[in-house]
Amino acid sequence: MFKKIFNEFYWRTTNNKILLTFDDGPIPESTEIILEVLAKHKIKALFFCVGDNVKKYPELAKSILTEGHTIGNHTFNHKILRTLSDQEKFYQIKSFNELLENDFNYKVKYFRPPHGRFQFSTNSLLNEFNLKNVMWSLLTFDYKNNFELVKFAVTNFMKKDSIIVLHDSIKSKNIITESIEFIVEYAAENKFVFGEPSECLK
Repeated sequence: MFKKIFNEFYWRTTNNKILLTFDDGPIPESTEIILEVLAKHKIKALFFCVGDNVKKYPELAKSILTEGHTIGNHTFNHKILRTLSDQEKFYQIKSFNELLENDFNYKVKYFRPPHGRFQFSTNSLLNEFNLKNVMWSLLTFDYKNNFELVKFAVTNFMKKDSIIVLHDSIKSKNIITESIEFIVEYAAENKFVFGEPSECLK
């Protein structure tokens, strides 16, 4: 019922391929590891970055783009939208887009609300910026730094059209390599295919 009300948001991919997404980066010691594993498996992912992190670590953001991945808007300061005034919400989204456009000549197409929390007004706000809201169908709980929990989530809930959330953060960096490797292995066993953001979110 909930997903039917917000049917303009992406909860699954539209092409029956798996989309890997990474929230909260870029972060030193984490982003580099993720990019290395993704390159090994020739997977293109969608990184929902925080503007403040992009500003602090522009070279990492540049690496994400150079390697053919996509950057999405995760607000400038990772603030929960429904706790902000209309003016602050507008700033959080606009300032992120402007940073990417001005410093990287990059036009942002996708958005994910911090902690996945949004409200009825979120849709009209995103329409102002021509952004598509990308939620998820599989939360791996990798931020709890427990690989067994990731394995449980993947084996029980991963499907051929899953949008998977992992984290580009210090909290999950110690298990991020084995988490991605396990997802790739499980996908292969089940004949699931990975897709690129542009084809998965049509």
